[in-house]
Amino acid sequence: MANMKAALAIALVFVGCCSNVVFLELLVKIDPGSGNLITFLQFLFIAIEGFLFTSKCGTVRPRIGLKDYTILVVMFFVASVCNNYAFDFNIPMPLHMIFRAGSLIANMVMGILILKKRYDFSKYLSVGMITLGIVICTIVSGTKVESTQVLKNAADEDPMSVFFWWTLGIALLTLALFVSARMGLYQEVLYKRYGKHPKEALFYTHLLPLPFFALLAGNIWEHVQLANASPLQTIPALGVSLPITWLYLLGNVLTQYVCISSVYVLTTECSSLTVTLVVTLRKFVSLLFSIVYFSNPFTVQHWIGTILVFVGTIIFTEVVGKVRSALAPAEEKKKVK
Repeated sequence: MANMKAALAIALVFVGCCSNVVFLELLVKIDPGSGNLITFLQFLFIAIEGFLFTSKCGTVRPRIGLKDYTILVVMFFVASVCNNYAFDFNIPMPLHMIFRAGSLIANMVMGILILKKRYDFSKYLSVGMITLGIVICTIVSGTKVESTQVLKNAADEDPMSVFFWWTLGIALLTLALFVSARMGLYQEVLYKRYGKHPKEALFYTHLLPLPFFALLAGNIWEHVQLANASPLQTIPALGVSLPITWLYLLGNVLTQYVCISSVYVLTTECSSLTVTLVVTLRKFVSLLFSIVYFSNPFTVQHWIGTILVFVGTIIFTEVVGKVRSALAPAEEKKKVK
């Protein structure tokens, strides 16, 4: 049963997360600045679902203290907003995905600084490869930066201004990377102290940040209006027409729920190695699909950087060694026979 649950979670991670990236890119192409609206709707949907089915309308008390959740929530909110808001700062989708694949770097740095961890040479080698890959992709993308603003006249864009906002986008992604890493370490502490409660953690990490969105109300409302003004799309089954942005938002929110809830389940069913590998492979599949389906520009340098990032990730997660050790008993049995 445990293996079946893990297999189902892995399948849903690929289906949910890869579909989510498709809807996200469709949204970003229509309105690159809709990150805060997307984040708010994702949080709102998961909070409502958790309130009904996890909290049982507030009748089930949390097993982890709300003070602990609050610290976790602040970090989660900052990381989510920074990641989605980066699209409004001239960050293309492929660079966004490659940059986020560098989470192992941030985790290692945080582990060294906070937990005083020490790693094998292979770990430092892999992190070096990942860092080099991200640097290559970032530099190459920086040589041809295009504005993602939809509210301004492209003819009036100042190249230096476009590049300046791009550097802010990179800064946002970097901040999100390290905040996510710190959040991961804090989650480990909470899980050791209280045990693993994936549904509860999913609910409270999306419920408690909702008041913070009041600070972003003006930006969210602006993009709600843009969504309302988007072209109409007819839904054949229902015979009604809705703004296409809202259809993409619905698809994004539902697939995000499938994606993140499956990842939370996977953390309780599999080792951290397996979770990291699954998430990394999912990112790679999403990246390839984004390049092919959406015809995103991708040079030889981008490919070199991408290969360095993902090969470095494979080395870091020690997949080759784990496969060898798993096959070793079978080979020994054959020799005995």
